[in-house]
Amino acid sequence: MRKPGRSLLRLFSVIVACANLWFFDSLAQNYPVKPIRLVVGYATGGSTDVAARMVAQKLSEHLGQPVTVENRTGANGSIAVERVAKSPADGYTLLMATAGDAVVPVLRAKLPYDLERDLMPVSLVVTGPQVLVVHPSVPARNVKELIALARSQPGKLNYASSGVGGTPHLSGELFKLMAKVNIGHVPYKGGSESAVATASGQVDMLISGIASVLPLLGAGKLRALAVTSAKRASLMPSLPTIDESGLPGYNRAGVWVGVLAPAGVPKDIIVLLSALLGKLVNTPEMKEALFKQGLEPQTNTPEQFAAFIRSELAQNAKLIKASGLKVE
Repeated sequence: MRKPGRSLLRLFSVIVACANLWFFDSLAQNYPVKPIRLVVGYATGGSTDVAARMVAQKLSEHLGQPVTVENRTGANGSIAVERVAKSPADGYTLLMATAGDAVVPVLRAKLPYDLERDLMPVSLVVTGPQVLVVHPSVPARNVKELIALARSQPGKLNYASSGVGGTPHLSGELFKLMAKVNIGHVPYKGGSESAVATASGQVDMLISGIASVLPLLGAGKLRALAVTSAKRASLMPSLPTIDESGLPGYNRAGVWVGVLAPAGVPKDIIVLLSALLGKLVNTPEMKEALFKQGLEPQTNTPEQFAAFIRSELAQNAKLIKASGLKVE
């Protein structure tokens, strides 16, 4: 004889499943009902902007409403963050956040927003390692040789970055601290300028996103030594990590991009967007397009993304304190 308890349990499971399907169908019909704005804190053409436009196009196709990219540049991305933090919590203004957005709150004592309080994580979208490159005139073929060279000539070598407090700058400072070397820092106004400066021989080395230096590597104007991440990059699988080629323990996430919304956006909208990003970004088409930019899809839940951001803030705070960078 069949036990009533099991039958009721199965019936309850069916009801819950149907309710979930109805819930998401209903949500999809009610959101969105107007265009969505995806705010980017950097200029057009950069890796963040490119990733944002790919995501915007796919979201638009699946949501049935235009998703436009709005570039709000300046102040290391904080203008864009403030723009979204102070927007209505209705899901129609989103932020394409980057690794730099987890640096600014540590460097600047006063900001018109609190990254964790005023913004709500949706999902990580892509990640990408940085690569350590040198000008061809630098007589070092690997990280171990570069460290030996820097130690033999204290203060003679220098490295470029995309600006004070940016991810490449902090990656360079971490390298100096762990390798115990004296290498000068030369900041530029962006990743492209720092890459060109290194390729022209104005500076000796650079840690940068792979996409910014790929053409220069192909032309022989730069030489790659290693990637900053714990694992080798799929775009350059033969290139070792800094950790395995001379500096054990070195690990910097480098480039990451994710979507945030203003705090207070209804949870069901956050869940819907997160699930949709997870589906769209991991399609073969998107993977191939991102791969060409030196980026790899990596999505997660809102809770996982929140934990990731907390970890980034903590790591950056520790590094900035250890390197002696001044906080405004």
